Amino acid sequence: MAADLYHPWNEYVKPFKIIDNLYFVGNVASSSHLIDTGEGLVLIDTGYPQTLYMLIESIWELGFDVRDIKHIIHSHGHYDHLGATKALVELCGAKTWLGTQDAPYADGRQKLMTWASKLGYEYHETFEPDFLIKDGDVFNLGNVSIKMLNTPGHTPGTISFFFDMPHQNKTLTVGLHGGVGTNSMEKSFLDEYGLDTSCWQNFFDGIKRLKKIHVDVFIGNHTWNNDTVGKSKRITADYNPFIDSAAWPRFLESRKLELEKVMAAEQ
Repeated sequence: MAADLYHPWNEYVKPFKIIDNLYFVGNVASSSHLIDTGEGLVLIDTGYPQTLYMLIESIWELGFDVRDIKHIIHSHGHYDHLGATKALVELCGAKTWLGTQDAPYADGRQKLMTWASKLGYEYHETFEPDFLIKDGDVFNLGNVSIKMLNTPGHTPGTISFFFDMPHQNKTLTVGLHGGVGTNSMEKSFLDEYGLDTSCWQNFFDGIKRLKKIHVDVFIGNHTWNNDTVGKSKRITADYNPFIDSAAWPRFLESRKLELEKVMAAEQ
């Protein structure tokens, strides 16, 4: 994706409610999710700087005020997930969260590792995360409690999130894997940046760990993870395709198999 060929408006996705107080406000290229905690808004991932205007518009379309965003939590440190954070923080004053091992991506110490240059951009809008997430940390605000687990591989500081949400007299568990792309685990990428293949086993270990967690509502940090756009069009008063406890283990297994293919090709 060259910068001079990228037209953000082609990535627009109409914002929508997934369940109850959980909303999709991202775009085709990178997902963003908004949670209304009753005591302020929490945003998971901000996307590209080039798509910030669509993120803001999506939040307004749903009837929320971007100035009510109290916290921005990042799944990992790549450009398409934190590129718009600095500008958004200047607008709303939110506190930022990022996995400890990915802090050098955000603050500019490892600009090349953000993947910005691979996408045809430069990462200029660096920031210092207010909170560095450690494995097992729990974020609390209002009626929402988010458990954060370090699941490295895609990046060293990739964080996966789990939280409960009441729905029609039941409690559903929402889950998001913080990063499953094998692009940053390919041997050519690892060699280019002086990294080793230990990320492969780290990724497998994370998949094994997350398979033990029951998830009713699987959300992705990219729309392709869970067919976000397609599912949004199938929601009716009586049916919500996002509520599917089989989707989570199926997705995790598919990503395990995908990395195994990459490893086999490398060897």
